[in-house]
Amino acid sequence: MRTAAGAYERKDFALSLSIWKPLAAQGNAEAQTLLGAMYWQGEGVARDHKEAARLYLLAAEQGYARAQNNIGFMYGFGEGIPPHDDVQAYKWISLAISRYTDKNKERREQAIKDLATLAGRMTPAQLSEADAAIKAWKPRT
Repeated sequence: MRTAAGAYERKDFALSLSIWKPLAAQGNAEAQTLLGAMYWQGEGVARDHKEAARLYLLAAEQGYARAQNNIGFMYGFGEGIPPHDDVQAYKWISLAISRYTDKNKERREQAIKDLATLAGRMTPAQLSEADAAIKAWKPRT
């Protein structure tokens, strides 16, 4: 993973892809998330928000906070996922906030702001539905 991350930082996307793709296919949540980010940005691959969403969702379902935040953003802000779904967005961003470590303080703080934006436009029924989805959620292994 470090080799791929270093290659990514150097913009050697071909090397990053060669490491992350097989790991993502094996179910590695971090690799799925990082590969999803490459598809999101179009770095070393054709920009494909649908593929980014697919990869983020796979990692989010395993409990990977960054992927949960990313898929929540996509649902809530209409980025690459039809249809727009504030309930799913609220669920995933809430789960991300609860899973971010102190190492990810900036991401957590942004997620808290995004969640407040979502909550401000949701109905009480939607918030209740989202809370029920959060309570029912279990990570997939």
